[in-house]
Amino acid sequence: MTLQIETQGLTKQFDQFLAVDSVTLQVRSGQVLALLGPNGAGKTTTVRMLTSVLRPTRGWARVAGYDVVSQAPLVRAAVGVLTEQHGLYSRMIADDYLDFFGQLYKMDRSWRRRRLDSLLREFGLEPDRRRRIGEYSKGMRQKLALVRALLHEPPVLLLDEPTSAMDPESARLVRDALHQLRSAERTIVLCTHNLAEAEELADQIAIIRRGRIIAQGTVQELRERLLGPPEFDVVFSRALQAAPSDFQQFLPAGAQLTLLQPQGFRFRTPDPALHNPLLLNSLLAHDLPVYSLREAPRSLEQVYLQAIYASDGEALPGVG
Repeated sequence: MTLQIETQGLTKQFDQFLAVDSVTLQVRSGQVLALLGPNGAGKTTTVRMLTSVLRPTRGWARVAGYDVVSQAPLVRAAVGVLTEQHGLYSRMIADDYLDFFGQLYKMDRSWRRRRLDSLLREFGLEPDRRRRIGEYSKGMRQKLALVRALLHEPPVLLLDEPTSAMDPESARLVRDALHQLRSAERTIVLCTHNLAEAEELADQIAIIRRGRIIAQGTVQELRERLLGPPEFDVVFSRALQAAPSDFQQFLPAGAQLTLLQPQGFRFRTPDPALHNPLLLNSLLAHDLPVYSLREAPRSLEQVYLQAIYASDGEALPGVG
């Protein structure tokens, strides 16, 4: 896979304020990177440098193979951008607005019309294409801005909260479209506060705080790094009167009981492929009414919060 976004030590300073501090990223074609962080963490400033809107103070970045400083016009032509503030022209008819941007991208007329027709149908805007943008709802404007970002079929998409203000059906439509775009070898950087959406869409997660990347990797890698080995729940078909020591004896060496429940217990193991079959066989051999053995869910929200706490030298309550 082609390396479509690469940064090394990317830094932006405004007078005495360090907005982005030595950010290093690599995103390949067909991958989605979710850039997560609190408001003011540096996400938008990073995206503006990747689109050649802001010039880095230090470090460098290449997008679609082009340097963001020395080849800025080529970078801008190669990216599709959805910003938090759309900048839509409310007095224009949506169809004319998109055609205008297609001309700016130097798309010939037949290509523009094909893309417009296809995207407006895909995002459910076809019946409203001749309405003024000022008459659109907030969710419709969001979809129109996304159509604008996709219009010239860019190899790189930089999306800031793409499903904000959308109803559940529209948000699902957009997420499905992003799945298809990833399979079409596009590279996507997704800035979002919707952690469930990030977990569904992203191949890689980067958490930024105070301008620095404090955690980076796949969701599973970050779970194990920040929350420890996976946990599993043993659920019995009925409640049992038992103490932790009653079940600890069944756990193989290296596995640890973390929670006792009326109808089962939770344990942590660094090697579930080895330990889980041994545990299950042992429980069944002692005629314990095992109903299920399943991995305990650990959300991206837990990972995110632990990263934030860890950056302050603290532990997330209940994790350890």
